[in-house]
Amino acid sequence: MKKRELLLIAILTVLIAFMDISGIPSTLLFRIRIADIEPIYFSLMINFFLIGGIAFLYLTFLCPDWKLGLGKEGLAGGLKQYGGIGALVALAGLVAFLVGSLPFDGHPSVTKVVVEGVVYYIGVAVVEELYVRGLLLGFLKRLFAKKNNGTLIAVASSAVVFGVGHIFGSLGQPPLVIVGKVIWTVGMGLFFGMVYQKTGNLWVPILLHFLVNVCALPYQFSGNGGYADSTLYILVPVYLILGIYSVVTLQKQGADTDIPRSTDRKKQP
Repeated sequence: MKKRELLLIAILTVLIAFMDISGIPSTLLFRIRIADIEPIYFSLMINFFLIGGIAFLYLTFLCPDWKLGLGKEGLAGGLKQYGGIGALVALAGLVAFLVGSLPFDGHPSVTKVVVEGVVYYIGVAVVEELYVRGLLLGFLKRLFAKKNNGTLIAVASSAVVFGVGHIFGSLGQPPLVIVGKVIWTVGMGLFFGMVYQKTGNLWVPILLHFLVNVCALPYQFSGNGGYADSTLYILVPVYLILGIYSVVTLQKQGADTDIPRSTDRKKQP
């Protein structure tokens, strides 16, 4: 049953990753235009709902013992312990994006700013944390369970996948930007993975992920087609430090808090 469950989780993870990265099927079926909002955003947000529905039905009927940690346990404590760090990183991101957005020569509508800069990122945070931390990390942790530092290997592996997955959204930009984006998202992934491992609650990395992403809001007012070099000079060192902190935390404090992935390992109250 365990091997069957792992196989099913692997299939679901790949399916959601494909839908998230490609935007299929919504990008092929819908082209909604409202005000100056790019139609792709509506397609991607529709896809988020499809992904959520598929994941809910799949986990409910095929993997009912796989627990994501979407309850209240660990939420308050996790935000108290890691919320401050997340806020500092988000503040650094806000400064980086403000500097990179100068001279603010874009003139978006309020609707565009709200939809593309806020609402869209709610879906991004939920979906990416669902399949990268909630599914992939849990899968890898069990896969490497018998190895020394198995949890650290699982967190690091999921972070690398998270970083590499962001290459697709950076295609067409200079190589320096692509490499920088991968480095900072790997660091981000290490932090979110460590937080999920320590708290056992998926809402904590979801909320921190949204906070970090929404700080890119200044780019809505920029005419730049991509990230400015000045943004990279700030974000890459910040996330390198964050990634190192996350690895040290996992090693120093141990990784005994178990991700609530399956009731065959830990009975739920």
